[in-house]
Amino acid sequence: MSREHRSMAWTPLLFSGGLAFMLFSLFMAVPFGEPLMRVGGMIQQTDGELGAANLVTAVVLGYRALDTLGELAILFAASTSVGLILTGVKQRTVSVECEELGELFEQASTLLLPLLIMVGFYIITHGHLTPGGGFQGGVIIAVALFLPTLAGRGAALLNHRLIQQVEGGAGALFILLGVAALLQGESFLQPWLPVGEIGALFSAGTLPLLYLAVGIKVGAELAALLTHLSTNVPSPEVPR
Repeated sequence: MSREHRSMAWTPLLFSGGLAFMLFSLFMAVPFGEPLMRVGGMIQQTDGELGAANLVTAVVLGYRALDTLGELAILFAASTSVGLILTGVKQRTVSVECEELGELFEQASTLLLPLLIMVGFYIITHGHLTPGGGFQGGVIIAVALFLPTLAGRGAALLNHRLIQQVEGGAGALFILLGVAALLQGESFLQPWLPVGEIGALFSAGTLPLLYLAVGIKVGAELAALLTHLSTNVPSPEVPR
């Protein structure tokens, strides 16, 4: 077993331990049978408090940022599980050829790649102003990075080690923004930068930075997962 496979074998255990610690902390903090129902209060206080023109972003990254971190953990667990399953199966690498799509698709993918990446980052950076954000923009970026693979020329575009570093860096940025709030005496992941003017691009405190981390992490995970699924298929069993 290679060093990379040995390191991946510890991933489910580390994630399970972290999840158990988070659930234990929640059970200790909230009395059993007394859930805190504050959704109505969130909607009433959102206007102007966090500086986000988009109510959904204010709730997802402001009042429920810890839940968003849990969603990122679920996505990470799903992609890791798929990778572990495929690693344990005898595989053969195949190149994705699109002969039936032809040269038109190859040229179109070349033109669409920068356009989709630009649209994806636009949605991510404007998530605190308009509907959309890190999850939606990250999916668009993942599709953009996967198009060359469909055209049969994406082997050199996605480097697995680079994707891992980008994904880990984005997740670390999300958590560090929360730790920075703790160092200032605030709650974990509580916005701490100046709110600014509502409706301006540079506003809403740390919410745009959180969405940027979410978008990059989602885009990197989905792009790597799609490429891995398309280029590695189980080898057929040879009947004896």
